[in-house]
Amino acid sequence: MGQVCLISGPPGCGKTTWALQRLQQHQGPCAYLRLEGEKAAGLEQGDNSGIDLTWLKDQVPRLEELAIANATDLKQDNDGLTLIEVQQFHPPSQEGIEGLGDDVRSKLEALQLHPDQLLHFGRDPELPAKDTLEFSKLEAWHTSLSGCVWDPNSLSSFWFELVNGAYGDVYRAKGLMNLPDGRAFFCNWMVSQESSQFLPLDATAPPQGRPSRTSELVVQGKALNPEGIQATISDCLLTDDVLAMQQQQLQQQQPTSQG
Repeated sequence: MGQVCLISGPPGCGKTTWALQRLQQHQGPCAYLRLEGEKAAGLEQGDNSGIDLTWLKDQVPRLEELAIANATDLKQDNDGLTLIEVQQFHPPSQEGIEGLGDDVRSKLEALQLHPDQLLHFGRDPELPAKDTLEFSKLEAWHTSLSGCVWDPNSLSSFWFELVNGAYGDVYRAKGLMNLPDGRAFFCNWMVSQESSQFLPLDATAPPQGRPSRTSELVVQGKALNPEGIQATISDCLLTDDVLAMQQQQLQQQQPTSQG
């Protein structure tokens, strides 16, 4: 039988980083699923906007998104690994999936999944604990940036402002951002870290028009100013005319093959 591993923990503790390492070490077929954990008063869950799945699949191209259609196949494959991530603010109150709440349990039962391994950041010693923070109040905000392309310098300035308090006390921010040359970056910040991560995706898009891949931003913190964030983002994105001009210049700079 294949292995089913479920990891849970609060925002920014390192769940996705740990999941990536585990998936990269695994040689057989693998699938990933992110579930929303138990709701808690004053603690808003970060939107499951597809950032984690997109980043993981870019780094591990054979990774599948878990669904009813492939859950049974992976479970029956001896080399299969199903990895489930749950955002859970507090350690599970009971052993097993019962401690993760009714919503998580019902979704696992619908997929006929019974985790062989249940790990929680901040409780289990085999998981890193340096970024595991306890939250008493947390707001969440999310925006889709589908088709949007950033001016690179403006993106750097915006991100610096975002994580340094210009739009509220940001504890957690992550996004997938498109640049005009066809690259995309996974931008990642946690208040317990010394600096942000700007990790390039392996996959690039041709610098022709607006990319269709996932591009999102999720922010969690206190006293957030969504209107201010959105207004600044609008100023940082390239218009159709400017994007076309920049991409034309990029295409002209590309070396041509010689026969």
